[in-house]
Amino acid sequence: MQVLNKSKNSNSISHHDDCERIRRYIPITGISQELVKFDTQAMQNPEISGIEYQRGELFGFEVKEYLLQKWNRKCAYCGIENVPFEIEHIQPKSKGGSNRVSNLTLACRGCNQIKGNQDIREFLFKKPDILSCILKQAKQSLKDATAVNSTRLALFQQLKQTGLPIEVSTGGKTKYNRTRFGLSKTHWLDAACVGNVETLQVFTKQPLLIAAKGWGNRQMCATNKYGFPVRHRTRCKTFFGFQTGDMVRAILPSGKFTGTHVGRLTVRESGVFEMKTSLGKVSPVRHKYCQSIHRNDGYMYSFS
Repeated sequence: MQVLNKSKNSNSISHHDDCERIRRYIPITGISQELVKFDTQAMQNPEISGIEYQRGELFGFEVKEYLLQKWNRKCAYCGIENVPFEIEHIQPKSKGGSNRVSNLTLACRGCNQIKGNQDIREFLFKKPDILSCILKQAKQSLKDATAVNSTRLALFQQLKQTGLPIEVSTGGKTKYNRTRFGLSKTHWLDAACVGNVETLQVFTKQPLLIAAKGWGNRQMCATNKYGFPVRHRTRCKTFFGFQTGDMVRAILPSGKFTGTHVGRLTVRESGVFEMKTSLGKVSPVRHKYCQSIHRNDGYMYSFS
């Protein structure tokens, strides 16, 4: 069985911990990781050439992949999604625009053809809000690309320490596999398509989503809406065998919420708790009516 890592915001520590947790229960034989490196120097200076850089087809892919992430896979002008996009020069080359990544965005074919070689201020003079957003986002630095490079490389180094064989792939390979199998664009399906995948069977439309939430906070007191302290927080986190974040089943015999409820607790020293369920908040929930289902382990589990 393979462990497949795919995340919009890569967190090497979280992914490494997930891998170790899964290995406790499932016999893992290999790991596939999508490892994409953005060439930030070539992005800033596309005219660089000669001995400094021998650019191949990968450069064009890196730029488009970066733009897809930067512009949230939407047309910058109309916001349409899930259509073929074209790389668009914000300031047309015919009017002094360059190929620098800060002058590039994504546009659907329709918007690209309508804009033509118009100045963007002329093209969007009736849409000042969109114009402002595009100009602001275009000026963003490449620090996000640098962060993606460093965190994915750090994750690769950590996964190597597991001793398992690691297959490194690219975003282009992932997209090719997803298209070949006719799958929609989602993070969990992307994860299943990382690496060399010969065949793929999808048995569910509701995967289990796991998000790291931590173990709470170190706040020493509770505050009012103005930020002033109103009471001290107790050092004890467990009351009557339960702590905040525990998932329980509560069978309430009377009151407004009579019936059986399943959700996560917010505990209190009094033994009268609150519960957050998929349908909303349930309160009060007395500890004697609670049956533990899953202890808080710092992660949130849900179905898409």
